[in-house]
Amino acid sequence: MFFNSIHTRMRVVFVIVSLLLLAIIFKVFYIQVFKYDKLNTLAESLWSRKLPITADRGEIRDRNGKVLATNITTTSLVVIPNQIKNKEEVAQKLSEILNVSYEEMYRHISKKTSIERVHPEGRQLSYDVAEQINNLNYDGVYLVKESKRYYPYGNVLSHVLGYVGIDNQGLSGIELNYDKYLTGEDGAIKYFSDGKGNRLDLTEIYEEPQNGINVDLTIDLDLQLAVENELDNVMSKYSPEQALIMAMNPKTGEILAMSSRPNFNPNNYQTSSVEVINRNLPIWMTYEPGSTFKVITLAASLQEGTVNLFKDNYYDGGSINVEGARIKCWKAGGHGAETFLQVVENSCNPGFVVMGQKLGAETLLNYIKNFGFGKKTGIDLNGEANGILFSLEQMGPVELATTSFGQGISVTPIQQVRAVSAAVNGGILHTPYIVSKMTEPETNSVIKLFTPDEGVRVISEDTSKMVRFALESVVANGSGKNAYIENYRVGGKTGTAQKVKNGAYMVGNYILSFMGFMPADDPQIVVYVAIDNPKGVTQYGGVVSAPIAKNVFKTAIELYDFPKTKEGMPREYTWLDKKYVILPNVVGMSLSDAKKTLKGFQVVTSGEGDKVLYQSPEGEYYAEEGSKISLLLSN
Repeated sequence: MFFNSIHTRMRVVFVIVSLLLLAIIFKVFYIQVFKYDKLNTLAESLWSRKLPITADRGEIRDRNGKVLATNITTTSLVVIPNQIKNKEEVAQKLSEILNVSYEEMYRHISKKTSIERVHPEGRQLSYDVAEQINNLNYDGVYLVKESKRYYPYGNVLSHVLGYVGIDNQGLSGIELNYDKYLTGEDGAIKYFSDGKGNRLDLTEIYEEPQNGINVDLTIDLDLQLAVENELDNVMSKYSPEQALIMAMNPKTGEILAMSSRPNFNPNNYQTSSVEVINRNLPIWMTYEPGSTFKVITLAASLQEGTVNLFKDNYYDGGSINVEGARIKCWKAGGHGAETFLQVVENSCNPGFVVMGQKLGAETLLNYIKNFGFGKKTGIDLNGEANGILFSLEQMGPVELATTSFGQGISVTPIQQVRAVSAAVNGGILHTPYIVSKMTEPETNSVIKLFTPDEGVRVISEDTSKMVRFALESVVANGSGKNAYIENYRVGGKTGTAQKVKNGAYMVGNYILSFMGFMPADDPQIVVYVAIDNPKGVTQYGGVVSAPIAKNVFKTAIELYDFPKTKEGMPREYTWLDKKYVILPNVVGMSLSDAKKTLKGFQVVTSGEGDKVLYQSPEGEYYAEEGSKISLLLSN
């Protein structure tokens, strides 16, 4: 009985021990097979370390692939405190090279951490500084590759491109809006050390960084450079408080050029004020637009049929009285009897007040909203403003009158460009955009393509055609004549907006603007120029801003090969002591006959012979009377 009892207990113990052994074996098997990767990762994390290698941000390029933002390779300082033997000596030497206090450097190299990045003094080091550190040859002191953002054109397009911080994060403009695409994935050099930080003799592992995605813009760098040059000249000549120019394709909403002053250099943005670097005036600035806004009143009136440009007449006596408020015309004594086409040509405020009255407050306000005012356009840039409109309840007779000619409301430049583009492109309101595509950095294959939206119709094609006609007439015969270009069709509208301060209009302080487009019969580009309080010049948009727009259009003619035309609005004109006449075509004539035909011009010849093979400028187009005509001769 006793034997059996002992025997039974032994069997029980044996079974229990066997089960425990099986459980242990199973557990070991489970850990070794099923949990190996996790445990190996945890173990490796105890003795592996990484020296960071920053990835390059994606490039930003213009519509033709010209690089606007790229990267340069620099070095940064990192330390591994456990590997540094003489911390006092190392701290002293590094503090002298980096020009920081000994205490600050000692704090870095004494930290209880596996790896310490010396920030910000040790970031993006110059070649000379990096070489001095490298020559010290201290254990635990490492120089690692770091990517630094670089803008090869400096101040050009600065507000659009934006800038990045010390850690290569986008802080403004395209850099901010598309940061998640532009930012790459950092790499590292992985090495191994024991618990005390001593480096182990194991092979290092290089983890390659993945560069960010490239972003291509709708911007044309060549046109942008012309715009930048015009703004530099404006600042030098007129010393305005602010100035801006932007250009857009009215049929698509693609931004072709955009810049403002003051601007900044994103390579060294820290030297500029926060107000300057974070205010992209073409989308941020809000102000009373003045007479450029009359384009909307004109479009609404033509669409509603409340005025006929040719048959309806208005007598401008110099002012109009609205509910006791006297609204003056810019011309003392007024323009007298005029058609409504002449009201547009002359930018006559009282005439536009009548146009607004014929429409009525509700109808005019509906058109203003339909043209996109009072809300953001949706352009893919940060910092866009809404602008301010009267509500229908606020719009009494005086508010209706002033709104009709662009006073009392607040708009942004991008809203105006978008709205006028819709008025002249056939009646379609598009969302402006500035990124055309994103591409993979290695293969340049397109990841995402941006195309124009379908847009929203705001006026009919026939109405848009009439708007184009009226605005071409403004440039040919009215206040916009300083934007006229011989043998090309240009339309536009001038603006002279009085500024407001503390609820009152300022005296002698205006924003002078011009909104133009070409070709007038089939617009391919809209240009807006606004100059804030230029000094030493007559305060009219047609005097200051129209010639600037003309220069931008001339650049566009060269870039986009706009053809000459004889279909423009015919006119006899003389201004600025210049008279233009149709240049005779003398190709095929003898030299003597050509000189007789070109009497009054300066004839210059090249080549040999007596027969005119080629002439420049081309015949049968406008040329300045008395100008130089070059003739190529042959036998």
